[in-house]
Amino acid sequence: MQSFEEYVRKFGAQGLGYFQMKEDGLKGPLTKFFEESDLQKIVDAADLHVGDAIFFGAGEKKVVLDYMGRFRIFLAEQMNIIPKDVFEFVWVVDFEMFEVENGKVKALHHPFTMPKDIDNTPIDEMESIAYDIVLNGVELGGGSIRIHKKEIQQKVFKLLGIDDEEAHEKFEFLLDALKYGAPPHGGLAIGLDRMMMLITKSESIRDVIAFPKTQKAQCLLTQAPSEVESDQLRDLGIRLREKSK
Repeated sequence: MQSFEEYVRKFGAQGLGYFQMKEDGLKGPLTKFFEESDLQKIVDAADLHVGDAIFFGAGEKKVVLDYMGRFRIFLAEQMNIIPKDVFEFVWVVDFEMFEVENGKVKALHHPFTMPKDIDNTPIDEMESIAYDIVLNGVELGGGSIRIHKKEIQQKVFKLLGIDDEEAHEKFEFLLDALKYGAPPHGGLAIGLDRMMMLITKSESIRDVIAFPKTQKAQCLLTQAPSEVESDQLRDLGIRLREKSK
């Protein structure tokens, strides 16, 4: 248990709660803070049997979801229950549209994702039409349906604290295009390198990347970045000048 707690503390956890299912019910250091009826609800909801253990975290939602998600994968690796010889895909959907930090609203992904119901949903409960595809616990890629109506895009900007003047200055080209009509559209992008890493059962994505970079962002195959020829600079209309002393 101590090693489990040390693991989650690396990701911002203050601790790690747990219960163990015994013959006479749930046991653990935190059961004294729960009513018997609440403990029974946990047993029923998780379908616990004698010998099972259940872990939980508490704190800021974003932090808890992050370290509990990591802990789940950590446990699966320790128990060797992640499939090695089969491919298990899962779609992750119903992403939150916004996140609120220090009273400021931010787009969870980007402000051009289509919200499910922008008019009748509280901002902290609003979901977006976005999706990720995961293979054996590894995110392969993701995508979303984009906003194709000007009035919805303007409402999203307002929720993000972007007034009409700022929206006009930064996104006039987009709002003007949407004004004339755009069909519903979206997409999905998959990381080929990640897929090949899983197919070949490689330990690191660097083993399958065509042109891996060093820690200094250098490509040992092409020697990039390298000196730029004068003709190349001239084609791009770029002139280099020495920094004045």
